Amino acid sequence: MHGEYKVPGGKLVVVDLDVVGERLANVRLSGDFFLEPDDALPLIDAALTGLPADSDGKTIAAAVQRALPEGAVLLGFSPEAIATAVRRAVHHATAWRDYEWQLVHPGPLSPVTHLALDQVLAEEVAAGRRKPTLRIWEWNEPAVVIGSFQSVSNEVDPENAARFGIPVVRRISGGGAMFMEAGSIITYSLYAPTELVQGMSFAESYAYLDDWVLVALRSLGIEATYQPLNDIASPAGKIGGAAQKRLADGAVLHHVTMSYDIDAEKMVQVLRIGREKLSDKGTKSAQKRVDPLRSQTGMPREAIIERMVETFRSLHGLHDDEITPEEYARAEQLVAEKFSTDEWLYRVP
Repeated sequence: MHGEYKVPGGKLVVVDLDVVGERLANVRLSGDFFLEPDDALPLIDAALTGLPADSDGKTIAAAVQRALPEGAVLLGFSPEAIATAVRRAVHHATAWRDYEWQLVHPGPLSPVTHLALDQVLAEEVAAGRRKPTLRIWEWNEPAVVIGSFQSVSNEVDPENAARFGIPVVRRISGGGAMFMEAGSIITYSLYAPTELVQGMSFAESYAYLDDWVLVALRSLGIEATYQPLNDIASPAGKIGGAAQKRLADGAVLHHVTMSYDIDAEKMVQVLRIGREKLSDKGTKSAQKRVDPLRSQTGMPREAIIERMVETFRSLHGLHDDEITPEEYARAEQLVAEKFSTDEWLYRVP
């Protein structure tokens, strides 16, 4: 069995092993990490050999930690990263390059159509009718997109939303509200088989699925980092956040919204949660909480998206594709039956 785990912002950890009698056997750790002293490597292999194959991450990491000699130095990885690689090997996880990734980047669509497409494309990947896909969003109208479990009345100021002409819609993933205006944010969705994140905790999968975009942002001069659980940030402030949905039939939907040129003062008039977060942090200005990509790069939004696509293509491979007429038709059906209905929007009042 073979398992790989690229530590976000760190090194690649590779584990090859067998399972004999429901225990790990012939464990061989490798990778492009740095480890001192040299003889710590066989000690780690020995510590992992014989562990129950169904050991959880904490158990595996603890075994590695106990095996390390005093003063050992691990650079670019950790006992927890080794544990993740072991779990991925045992659970037959796949890697990015095991798939032929597709790119879809259609023209502007309505917010509810975007949300319906997230469900449709994830279901198509789960059914094997669509290859794993990266989708870039475009839109020409504003919206507040709330998470699957958020309360409309708790998150949105209805009077200010109506005054600014900003409708409220609900997505299928959890997480917080997205304040969207035309040209002000960059949003993308990933649709992948769950095997890609097999053996990872939810927290690990968030960082793993977005590591490529951190590479892209750093290539633009942004000191981008991932802040658990689901924020992308830089020393200048928060850039964006991620949300995720695991489908029972075998796919993961992961999407990210990053601010490009957001009207933060309008945002905190429309979103109640924005005011609470600012109050909790003692911050007087919304601009100090969200720092748009435009101010950090000086680049057009389209150029940033182009760099993101180029980075994904170079790291994982990417082929241009289109959303099919059948997928659009299914999305419009879901718009009518689900995403545009009060029953869905106010399922948490």
